[in-house]
Amino acid sequence: MIKNTKKSSLLLGSFMIILIVFIPYLLYVHKFIDQDLEKFETIFGTIKGGSVFTYAQVYIYMLLSKLVPLLLLIIWFITNKHWWVHALAIPISVYLFQLISVINDSEEYVDDVEFIYTVPIAVLVMVILYYLRSKMSIYIQAVDLKKEMDENMKIPTKID
Repeated sequence: MIKNTKKSSLLLGSFMIILIVFIPYLLYVHKFIDQDLEKFETIFGTIKGGSVFTYAQVYIYMLLSKLVPLLLLIIWFITNKHWWVHALAIPISVYLFQLISVINDSEEYVDDVEFIYTVPIAVLVMVILYYLRSKMSIYIQAVDLKKEMDENMKIPTKID
């Protein structure tokens, strides 16, 4: 049982490290797209610049420049064990709002975000992320407890 838990913890930790290392490289995906393409064909469908972004390269750059920090902040929020973790909900909501405004073609100004619009999103994001974090907190606490127990077992105690 313990070996299986240790193996799954190692796999999950390895996956998280690989994810954290490779997510920032998504910021360079736009360099592989021609600058003058208005439509870009992918296996997921066609990506168009739309009315705000004329070219697909600019659209993908703006989309990923909002998505990458959002993903990293969400990973940080979910895996953090400190009391101040809920303060991350505000930048998460701001990036989420900016991502939605990039996806929405009708927006004329992409990063012109009113703070009052982010408050309801912050509350919604905080509720969803807090739920996810509460589901993962038992695993974080178990790892901390195991480390503490391992250190206590290494220190010899004298019996008088």
